[in-house]
Amino acid sequence: MKWQGRRSSANVEDRRGTTSKTLVGGGIGTIILAIVVLLMGGNPLEYLGNQSGQVETPYVETAEEQELAEFASVVLAETEDVWNELFSDELGKQYQYPSLVLYSGAVQSACGAADSSVGPFYCPGDQKVYLDLSFYTELKERFQAPGDFAMAYVIAHEVGHHVQKQLGIIDQVYSKRNRISETEFNKLLVKMELQADYFAGVWAHYAARSNLLDEGDIEEALHAASMIGDDRIQKDTWGYVVPDSFTHGTSEQRSSWFMKGYRYGTIAAGDTFSAPELND
Repeated sequence: MKWQGRRSSANVEDRRGTTSKTLVGGGIGTIILAIVVLLMGGNPLEYLGNQSGQVETPYVETAEEQELAEFASVVLAETEDVWNELFSDELGKQYQYPSLVLYSGAVQSACGAADSSVGPFYCPGDQKVYLDLSFYTELKERFQAPGDFAMAYVIAHEVGHHVQKQLGIIDQVYSKRNRISETEFNKLLVKMELQADYFAGVWAHYAARSNLLDEGDIEEALHAASMIGDDRIQKDTWGYVVPDSFTHGTSEQRSSWFMKGYRYGTIAAGDTFSAPELND
């Protein structure tokens, strides 16, 4: 991807080196130590305040991490431009930009605490995309999906969830969580994830029109999409697949819907919830 020299997003929050911690000892030990602080003439409220929230530790990024952070910021900026234009032209609405939170190890979001093992994720509660840059290495080594555009696809997919939040789709899906069976709800999650893949493809459509793509970039994205399908991950992890437990879609579905977005380049053509092939 030809990203060097492009605009970086102003909506990046760097929390690398910041970790969350909770009260020590389930509260009992903390209270005892607070009493000790009081007896020694200190302020127990200040002590208690220091036992929760976030802890700052020095974070020194490598040259590779610096480049990845800059890359992620540029990709976010490119999604801002595309979705701002599409919301205006297709919907007559204003697109509200998400924030991208870079973190290392663990992070606290409005959706709860998470660590890097969950991979990149979007939290609709605070409308932020969370990314530990170490996922780039995991994408290359665990999922065998190298390439900068593979990572760009992942970021664009998470931004696709933000588009769904702006369109009210996420809220509609989760409003049904306790009203249908787990199997039926999983089917809705699959449709939602495939639509985010479609929206990632829409972004790639406009990235290509702007001459940002290198030869092989679309193939990198398609390969990444296929490598993180539910069927492939379950087969690699368990040795078998359980279709009723799928929440993201098969390898074929994920790559197929990304390609549809790349071909059509519109919001309207991405209604996975009405797609006949997903409603059999």
